[in-house]
Amino acid sequence: MSARLPVLSPPRWPRLLLLSLLLLGAVPGPRRSGAFYLPGLAPVNFCDEEKKSDECKAEIELFVNRLDSVESVLPYEYTAFDFCQASEGKRPSENLGQVLFGERIEPSPYKFTFNKKETCKLVCTKTYHTEKAEDKQKLEFLKKSMLLNYQHHCFKHTHIDKPDCSGPPMDISNKASGEIKIAYTYSVSFEEDDKIRWASRWDYILESMPHTHIQWFSIMNSLVIVLFLSGMVAMIMLRTLHKDIARYNQMDSTEDAQEEFGWKLVHGDIFRPPRKGMLLSVFLGSGTQILIMTFVTLFFACLGFLSPANRGALMTCAVVLWVLLGTPAGYVAARFYKSFGGEKWKTNVLLTSFLCPGIVFADFFIMNLILWGEGSSAAIPFGTLVAILALWFCISVPLTFIGAYFGFKKNAIEHPVRTNQIPRQIPEQSFYTKPLPGIIMGGILPFGCIFIQLFFILNSIWSHQMYYMFGFLFLVFIILVITCSEATILLCYFHLCAEDYHWQWRSFLTSGFTAVYFLIYAVHYFFSKLQITGTASTILYFGYTMIMVLIFFLFTGTIGFFACFWFVTKIYSVVKVD
Repeated sequence: MSARLPVLSPPRWPRLLLLSLLLLGAVPGPRRSGAFYLPGLAPVNFCDEEKKSDECKAEIELFVNRLDSVESVLPYEYTAFDFCQASEGKRPSENLGQVLFGERIEPSPYKFTFNKKETCKLVCTKTYHTEKAEDKQKLEFLKKSMLLNYQHHCFKHTHIDKPDCSGPPMDISNKASGEIKIAYTYSVSFEEDDKIRWASRWDYILESMPHTHIQWFSIMNSLVIVLFLSGMVAMIMLRTLHKDIARYNQMDSTEDAQEEFGWKLVHGDIFRPPRKGMLLSVFLGSGTQILIMTFVTLFFACLGFLSPANRGALMTCAVVLWVLLGTPAGYVAARFYKSFGGEKWKTNVLLTSFLCPGIVFADFFIMNLILWGEGSSAAIPFGTLVAILALWFCISVPLTFIGAYFGFKKNAIEHPVRTNQIPRQIPEQSFYTKPLPGIIMGGILPFGCIFIQLFFILNSIWSHQMYYMFGFLFLVFIILVITCSEATILLCYFHLCAEDYHWQWRSFLTSGFTAVYFLIYAVHYFFSKLQITGTASTILYFGYTMIMVLIFFLFTGTIGFFACFWFVTKIYSVVKVD
C-alpha cells in the first residue's frame, strides 16, 4: 500500500497561482499593470526586471496560507508540514476575521520575477531516514494528510540533480525504508492578454472554480415564486382586513347591534404580557443586534468594501458591528420588558449582555479546545481569545447597559386598547390553529427563499469555495425579511380570528422555526455533500452549525415578532372599541 501525493489537475495549479497573485495585487498578463485602488489592497506596479525602479517592482512575493481538505474541517498551517521554508521574509499581520477563520499567512520560498518564465525550478529537497523517529513521524503525518486529501501542489518523480518534472505522480510506500528524498519544484509562466480589464481580473478564477457555477435560473425561479406568494398573502390580508375593519366600525352600540365576533373579541387581552416575558425580551434584544449587524454587513459587501480580495474583512466587519450594536440590544430588551410589566431591570440587562453571547462563546470555546488538541491552524490563539473577551466585556456590555438605561427611562409602550383585568378564556382550537402546527408551517416559506443561497454559503464554509454573490445574498436577505413578516402576520391573523390572543411567543417561534429547517438542511448537507471523516471533524461541523442555527433563530424570530407587533397595533388602533 502506498500513499500517493495529491496531484492537482493541470488547469488548477496555474489557477491557484493566479489567485495568489491576484490577492497580492499582481495580474500575470500585461507587461506593466497599472495601479488601481481596491478597498484592502494597495496599488502595485509590476514591470520587467530591466525596467524596475522605486515605483515599479520586478519581484513578485508569494505568501502561503493554511492547507484545507474536503474530508476534514481541520486546517493546518503551511509550517505544520515539512515543506520548504522561506529563508527570509516578514510574516504579514492578519486581521481579526482572518484569525477567526484560521488563516495563517506565511512567507513562501517561491520567488518570481515578473514576466520571467520558470520551468521545473528546484526549491529544496527533503531527505528522510526511516530509522530516525523524528523523520518517520514527519513522513507519517505527510502520508496521513495525503490520504485526507490535503493539497499543496504537484509532485512528480523527477531527477534530484537535474529536475525535469517528468514521470508519473509520486507516491510513498508504507513499506519504504532507508533514505527517502522528496524534491519540491515549481513552474510559472506569464501570458499577455490585453482584453482582460483590471476590474474583471477575478472572472477567470470565479467562473472556473468547481462547484461555484451559479444556477441563475434556479435562483430567479425561487425568487419569483417567493415574490408571487408574498404578493398573494399581502393581497388577501389587505382585502380581508379592510372588510373586517369596515364591518366592525359600522356596528353601532344599539340594541340591534350584533355581538362582536372574530379578532375584535380579544381586544381586551391582545396586549396581555406573555409568559416568560423576561426571556422573550432578551431574545428580542439579541435578535435586533444580529438583524442590524447582518443588514449593515451585507450592505457594505454589496458596495465592494468587503470583497474577496480583502481577506477576512467580512468577519471583521461583522464582529466589530456586533460589539458596537450593544446599545440597540439593551434598548429594545428594556423597552419590551418594561411593556411586559417587568420590574427586574438588572436581571434583564445582565441576561441581554451575557445569555446569548455566552452560549455562542461557550460553544466556540469548546470547539477551540478540540482544534487546540488537534494542532489545527483554526485554533484561536490565547491572545486573540483575550482580545475577544475584552471587546465583549469592555465595549459591548457597557453599551448594552447604556441602551438599557435609556430604554427603562422612557415610558412604557402605549397600546391602542386597554387590557382587561380578567383573562378571557380561549375556546377549543382546531388542529390547524393550535400553536405547534402553525409554528411548523410558518418556517417553510421563509426557508424556501434561502435554501439555494444556503447551499453556496455552506460550500464556501465547508468545501472551501469562494463566495462572491453578495448582491444576490442581499436581495435574498430582503426577501427573507418580507417573507418572514408576511407568513407570521398571516398565521397571527388566523389565530386571532380563532380568539387565541397568545401571539407574542408564537410570532417569534413561527418565524424562528426557519432555523430548525436550516439545521435539518445542514444535517442533510453533511451526509450527502461532504466527505468528512473523523470524530473531531464531525463534532466541529455540528458545533459550529449550532452557533449558526442559534444566530439564525434569533434573527428570524425577531423579524416575526416585530412584524406581528406592528400588525396587531395597527389593526386594533383603527377599530372602534367601547
